[in-house]
Amino acid sequence: MRSIYLDYNATTPLDPGVRAAMLPFLDEIYGNPSSIHHVGRRARALLDDARDRVARVLGCRPSELVFTSGGTEACNLAVLGAARRLRERGRHIITSAVEHHAVLNACEYLARREDFTLTCVPVNAEGIVEPDTVANILRPDTVLVSIMAANNESGAKQPVAEIGALCRQRGVAFHTDAVQVFGKESFASIHQFNADLVSVCGHKFHGPKGAGLLFVRSPFNLDPLLLGGGHENERRAGTENLPAILGLTAAIERFIQEPVFPQERLWTLTAKVIARLDTLPGVTFRGSRDTRLSNTVAFTVEAADSITLLAALDLEGVCASGGAACSAGSLQPSHVMLAMGVPPAAAKSLVRFSLGRESTAEEIDTVLDLLPMLIKRSQEHSPVKSR
Repeated sequence: MRSIYLDYNATTPLDPGVRAAMLPFLDEIYGNPSSIHHVGRRARALLDDARDRVARVLGCRPSELVFTSGGTEACNLAVLGAARRLRERGRHIITSAVEHHAVLNACEYLARREDFTLTCVPVNAEGIVEPDTVANILRPDTVLVSIMAANNESGAKQPVAEIGALCRQRGVAFHTDAVQVFGKESFASIHQFNADLVSVCGHKFHGPKGAGLLFVRSPFNLDPLLLGGGHENERRAGTENLPAILGLTAAIERFIQEPVFPQERLWTLTAKVIARLDTLPGVTFRGSRDTRLSNTVAFTVEAADSITLLAALDLEGVCASGGAACSAGSLQPSHVMLAMGVPPAAAKSLVRFSLGRESTAEEIDTVLDLLPMLIKRSQEHSPVKSR
């Protein structure tokens, strides 16, 4: 069966060059970087070199990088670690209603279990946070703001540089979940976000799963989530996953400064998808037509549901998503769509196409030819009725 992969926001295939960079660390270079003998020292030297290499690309100090197991851990460490470190200064935290659950659930945990007050910033109909709205919500006891750089479901890009500058003026720590922008958007420096904390995840740009990092702007510090040894400058206990870290390093060097996602071609392809969606009865494009990731298209379908739509696509070999991969299989309405003002029944029918390096015009033509028939079939068999 043919396979058309349109779920690059969920994960990307491991690049062959990145895989090659990892292979030695799965075999002959096996030492624990914390061991003091020569095998361990060799591993430590390579770990330190990887941190230096990543810092050069990102434009920061090596000591400002914490290697993690991925984007979720990086976001959890940023939110929980920063809020707990700053709790004596205040217990008010701010995030947006469209964040990934790695941020939302961490913020809600602080509010529910650790006596913080949480304010969720609303978004407009395109899913974008207005900086003035954040400014109006900031309080004297606000210690942390977390706003993502781009949304994984709608593709909406957020004005994080402006929000970060605002937070810095007010003396408030700012975190951005930048997982979806690395490798997709132009990059100059980690400082372009004006953030104290930035989350990165390797498998979103052809690196390995199980590898990510958190940038922590000096001299800011945070409380660790994992307790044990003094790894990662006592910010993240646990023996470093050297093969994954070297894979992440190779992906960052190859695919960040010159984005691996071909923006011009992807804009052309996604514009074609949106134009076709606009002609289909009962189908509504969701998000911004301009202020979005070049590879992402989100839409809802009247009188249908995500699971039925995605199953119909899958039977034709088309891999798509109903939003975040970690929420797949749920008939709950997308929290991102609800925050954008989409009615609950329609929010249950979200479909996201996210294209990538390997996507072709022929694949998109095939999907667009199939879509009207698949939508009709899904509407006939769906238990959900939009209203």
